[in-house]
Amino acid sequence: MSKICQLTGKRPITGNNVSHANNKTRRRFLPNLQKKTYFIPETQQTVTLKLSTSAMRNINKLGIYEYLKRQVAQGADIGIKLK
Repeated sequence: MSKICQLTGKRPITGNNVSHANNKTRRRFLPNLQKKTYFIPETQQTVTLKLSTSAMRNINKLGIYEYLKRQVAQGADIGIKLK
């Protein structure tokens, strides 16, 4: 299962673990992804998305239909047809 947000495109980044002795070893910083099901009343559809928590906050602010319209306009593939 890939660790990529379906709407924002957030993905893992790499960095270093740095010990007290200043030893550096590589590590990954994973995005906080959650699987969430939304009902879109405008289209009478249910959609399940793997989202970052920041995308979930934006959906709460704008509404699911408006946020998905903006993402489709920017080129995101969400797997459903919007009116």
